[in-house]
Amino acid sequence: MTELRPLDAGFMDMEDADRHISMGIGAVAIIEGSPPTRDGFRAGLDRGLGLHGRLRQRVRRVPWDLVAPIWEDDPNFDLAHHIRWTALPEPGDERALRELVAGELAEPFDRDHPLWDVVVVEGLRDGRWAMIVRAHHSMVDGISGITLFESFCDPVDAVPHAALEKHSRGGTLAALTRAVGLPFAVPGFVVGALRTLAPVVYSAVAPAPDSSLNGPIGRQRRYVVARTSLTDVREIATDFGMTVNDVAVAAIAAAYRRLLLARGEQPAPGKLRILVPVSMRAADARYVPDNRVSAMIVRLPIEFEQPLERLTAAHERIARHRSRGEAETEKSLLALADRLPFALVAGVFRTASRVPQRGVGALATNIPGPRHWLTLGGRKVLEIWPAIPIAMRVRTTVAILSYADQLNFGITGDYDTTPDIDELASGISTEIAVLLAHARGRAL
Repeated sequence: MTELRPLDAGFMDMEDADRHISMGIGAVAIIEGSPPTRDGFRAGLDRGLGLHGRLRQRVRRVPWDLVAPIWEDDPNFDLAHHIRWTALPEPGDERALRELVAGELAEPFDRDHPLWDVVVVEGLRDGRWAMIVRAHHSMVDGISGITLFESFCDPVDAVPHAALEKHSRGGTLAALTRAVGLPFAVPGFVVGALRTLAPVVYSAVAPAPDSSLNGPIGRQRRYVVARTSLTDVREIATDFGMTVNDVAVAAIAAAYRRLLLARGEQPAPGKLRILVPVSMRAADARYVPDNRVSAMIVRLPIEFEQPLERLTAAHERIARHRSRGEAETEKSLLALADRLPFALVAGVFRTASRVPQRGVGALATNIPGPRHWLTLGGRKVLEIWPAIPIAMRVRTTVAILSYADQLNFGITGDYDTTPDIDELASGISTEIAVLLAHARGRAL
């Protein structure tokens, strides 16, 4: 049995604090041809179960959180409990699929069983089908969530079972090792950490200018996708001396600027602070199902009208936050939390999740996906859409996922307050087209 880390348990506390949210992370695969038989499909899932023992485990908490919750084997595990088959109504278009994904994102998990599920979607137009894979955020982050999806696909360079078992057995030992490796001069370390994180804490707690992007959220969701070419984005990044992430963030800034203007709101400097998760996952831990993330809070450059100014500002602001070492310091503080009594840490997370935050208006996370094409039952996986939850008064979130030569943006929104969510998808696609034209010397 393995204990949940404070951050993992914190995602469950978020759900407990707000009955309107579900903390499931999803991947939506569009696959060519017709679906496999039910027996054939289960064979792929059995392969994933063999690679990830966590898929058979549920969370058990003790009263008053005196000790950390633990992952324990579900004595009544039944794979059928985690699979659902459905079909889209005619004409089986993408709009219907996105509405189905939005509905799945709103559904809470049954905590009496392992916190994941799969939906097989038949009837997608043009002779295709889809698969929606979801897992609770206490179980995976973006990278390990995509790795979970990969484990259900046909093997390419399969990770040896022994390597996965090693990571599973060594989870607790690794946590202890990290804790012992922390500075023993805890007071001095905390002072330095707080000094580094002071701007982050201020951004999180200081109210931002009033914006329709932050506020109470309802129970239903909307979901849209912006498709772009990873090759085109790399061309833009190379031409202007940026990173793919810089270009993606600049495109998101343009989309939010367009959305705010359409709502009659001025995209003033500092109006939109965005939470940017940063992966702390080492390469050899890619296949471990847990959370290894930190975060930065960045002022999205929505005030700039010109695309190249937005791109430069996005690059400079992200670089400034990285140079401060904020993400690394947060990682160390989370490791320090592993050494404290769980009841104390749980109380802090629970309190924070119940305090209405007004400083952050959006979230954007960049997930590196498979570089090669995947197949499932011999059928090619044509696209993968990322899907992440909304919570903590943040009414829209954007997940960026690279897959083969694609860079797709999955956008989740609150149903009642984001009826214009398509503006974000079209804004992202338009901005990348404009930046590509600039890169090729024929600005639009």
